[in-house]
Amino acid sequence: MVWSGLFPAEGGDYSELREALDRMRDAGIVNVPALRGDPPQGVAAHEWEAAEGGLTYSRELIELIRANYDFAVGAACFPEVHLAAESAESDLRYTREKVDAGARFLITQLFFDNGVYYEFVARAREAGIDVPIIPGIMPITNVAQIRRFTTMCGATIPPGLLRELELRSDQPEAVADFGVAYATMQCADLLANGAPGIHFYTLNRSPSTRAILSALRVMAPWRRAVTA
Repeated sequence: MVWSGLFPAEGGDYSELREALDRMRDAGIVNVPALRGDPPQGVAAHEWEAAEGGLTYSRELIELIRANYDFAVGAACFPEVHLAAESAESDLRYTREKVDAGARFLITQLFFDNGVYYEFVARAREAGIDVPIIPGIMPITNVAQIRRFTTMCGATIPPGLLRELELRSDQPEAVADFGVAYATMQCADLLANGAPGIHFYTLNRSPSTRAILSALRVMAPWRRAVTA
């Protein structure tokens, strides 16, 4: 799968977005996750405003791409609800708008409790969202880092997982090893229960992800996958 992401919140106007999309097309990119992106550092999500001539919502970016390019467009979704959303119901409604605008697949925000993913998928299907919903998994490599990330995105760390991480907090290698084991079990369960794939948040650090993939190839949980 060849893809690249586009984040209008990082700045730039309509013409710059078109230039970026042209470069992706010319480079042979075929899948483009269209994400609003994070607001500038120090700016709260509800205070962020689009640059002059820019886009405000990821839905607008999806519409731009689908009207002018032949990419398979993806979008974000939030099993534990976007921080700026009024409610779980409104968040799901915005997700449906992205799909109606042309998103062909969804990638979830990171989560550490697979039950959260399964419940979200069930609610999404009830709301008429029928595109693949790919779970987003972040292998834990650093306790302070994962605390910061979950605070930023609104994801929760289950108490049992947090307890195990804190027991190893002064042993970086033990944290990374435990993070690989935990993420491997998460992925195996997701794939065995019909998840259409896994999106890894690697943060440009691939060793943990490679270790997880090696273990999954041996386990091959998709062979016993439950068909939804």
